[in-house]
Amino acid sequence: MVSRTQETPRGGRPARPLSTPLALDDAHGRTATDLRVSLTDRCNLRCTYCMPAEGLPWLPGDEMLTDDELITLIGVGVRHLGIRTVRLTGGEPLLRKNLEQIVSAIAEFEPRPQIALTTNGIGLARRAEALAAAGLDRINISLDTIDRDTFKRLTRRDRLADVLAGVRAARAAGLDPVKINSVLMRGINDHEAADLVRWATEEGVQLRFIEQMPLDAQHGWDRGEMITAAEIGERLAELGPLEALDGRGSAPAERFRLGDSGHRVGIIAAVTRPFCGACDRVRLTADGQIRNCLFARTESDLRAPLRAGADDQQLAELWAAAVASKLPGHGIDDPSFLQPDRPMSSIGG
Repeated sequence: MVSRTQETPRGGRPARPLSTPLALDDAHGRTATDLRVSLTDRCNLRCTYCMPAEGLPWLPGDEMLTDDELITLIGVGVRHLGIRTVRLTGGEPLLRKNLEQIVSAIAEFEPRPQIALTTNGIGLARRAEALAAAGLDRINISLDTIDRDTFKRLTRRDRLADVLAGVRAARAAGLDPVKINSVLMRGINDHEAADLVRWATEEGVQLRFIEQMPLDAQHGWDRGEMITAAEIGERLAELGPLEALDGRGSAPAERFRLGDSGHRVGIIAAVTRPFCGACDRVRLTADGQIRNCLFARTESDLRAPLRAGADDQQLAELWAAAVASKLPGHGIDDPSFLQPDRPMSSIGG
């Protein structure tokens, strides 16, 4: 691992002050400080609510940002635009071969951002320790069921044991917190809410239920079939009353304490109780596009100007201009709403 005392992160370029200080402000009083970076659009699962069984056409290699390009753009965000948290996503980010080196390079930036990872957990068991040593601070693992047959039905892969091993390895590596993201689907796993809470309590991980969002490649999402936050609460009621906790801030999850157990559970109601007004996130896709929202239908290209020789000032100005045009909300409830052309696997969580 590269020494934290070096000024220039491996793969980046030297930091130079901007002639004009900038921030990622939009016209609705929000400032983006949380950067979600998609490292790849590829995935080793085929979750039914994300992509078809045969997969999707992957991005060509020459359209993907190189490691150096990734670090350069992340560096512009961290050193010049006020990014304080960098979350690495996919597709499946563990499929990026040099993930540990990318984490290490991000950890060298000054000011050092918090570094997080969202993963399906496959392959994590053998890499969690190295990722923690490289500078990873915390991790989210997607897991919708702890039943092997249901896992196979949902993901079209028999890999539950690998994911569970990854959860344990993350905790053993000292990553804190370890959060579990679960989507409940009607008639498939919605009966498992209480079982998931009991499992999370035993494992010492934080569980968050997420409303299913219209981000599937097939565009088959049906709001009427979605398990809402209110329904999630009803399913948890068998474990005791839900006590709302304060201190949500700009975080997407509403937090609750369950009965006398003391266990905390989160509910992310992106559809029925949107939190757009406090959103502090911006996204960088694996092919170098800035997206202001998961549901955005427009993007701003940073890859082309970067490859054409744009300096940090020019890249920062382009990025700031892109965020300035951010809409007030995702618009799912608007009759004119259309799903984004990119599926979740190509946007990043």
